[in-house]
Amino acid sequence: MNDLAPYAVSSANSRGRLIKEAPPIGRSEFQRDRDRVIHSTAFRRLEYKTQVFVNHEGDLFRTRLTHSLEVAQIGRSIARNLKLNEDLVEAIALAHDLGHTPFGHAGQDALNDCMKEYGGFEHNLQSLRVVDVLEEQYGAFDGLNLCFETREGILKHVSRKNVEKLGEVGERFLINQRPSLEAQLANFADEIAYNTHDVDDGLRSGFITMSQLEKIEIFSRHLWQVKRDYPNIGGRRLIHETIRGMINSVATDLTLQSKSNIENVRPKGIDEIRSAPCLIRFSEKIKQEQQELKTFLYDNLYRHFQVTRMSNKAQHTIEMLFNAFNSDIRLLPTAYQIKFSQYGHQAIADYIAGMTDRFAIREYQRLFIISES
Repeated sequence: MNDLAPYAVSSANSRGRLIKEAPPIGRSEFQRDRDRVIHSTAFRRLEYKTQVFVNHEGDLFRTRLTHSLEVAQIGRSIARNLKLNEDLVEAIALAHDLGHTPFGHAGQDALNDCMKEYGGFEHNLQSLRVVDVLEEQYGAFDGLNLCFETREGILKHVSRKNVEKLGEVGERFLINQRPSLEAQLANFADEIAYNTHDVDDGLRSGFITMSQLEKIEIFSRHLWQVKRDYPNIGGRRLIHETIRGMINSVATDLTLQSKSNIENVRPKGIDEIRSAPCLIRFSEKIKQEQQELKTFLYDNLYRHFQVTRMSNKAQHTIEMLFNAFNSDIRLLPTAYQIKFSQYGHQAIADYIAGMTDRFAIREYQRLFIISES
């Protein structure tokens, strides 16, 4: 990566790892981070964790795994155009959801409610805990021992009460600084991916319709362009080409607006990036269009009665599991009973957050359903 901008993060200017290691051979420090994330147990579990729809609802809906791969692809493409460190963007993108609960945001909200007397639950913080503590693969350290910049990038937001416990990796929240441009970019790539791909999954499910989306500016504009270029197109091809155009346009806008912001500030290094306002941003027009799309998805997809039913069942499952383990820790697997003596109720949160959708459902059945088999 000899063509990196001077304000990009490189292996040479990284703030290193919690446990010092010999430099990797044949790959960069951030390629090593990416590889460790991909080979982690938590990453494999993302295949069976929900994006919007519960995992067993359909085979073609996105999961946390496919979402993370899409975020990484979008992030790498934009990073290349901005001369940022693609490998760091990819490592952050692949790791950002490692701490997510089963059942998506419904599961996270339920676990946070259950943990409110014990410090709460934040999935960003849990993702950091996964890579710092919970992964058990290496002889020399707990977790994955990732670079500071990857760990920092995972923390998109965190509450004040928890950030004070994080030390150096959470310091920017206390002194009002920004993370690297690579971390900023991974955050926006996440937004691009979930907005556009939730449209796709929403249409596939039938919970939202083309006629509804035609009233949304960014969708309507690209739908018209596709119909103009391909007059006989229809069905899935029409949807795919429209969403493809949306992704391309917002990614291009983010690239051009961010380039302009960077040129105005003219940062010479990472320290100037940290003290500047957030430089990775959409133009005002695209920002407003993205917000319109978000609002539409919230009102029509995430609050659709069938999604609400799934969410309520998910919340009930998480609450029942937590309450059962909390009332009698002997119901926990032996390893987590031992961890409870060390971490307290955080061990219960670790166990539940690590579950896939289907494992959580089976665990619920094992605890509460009497089976004849």
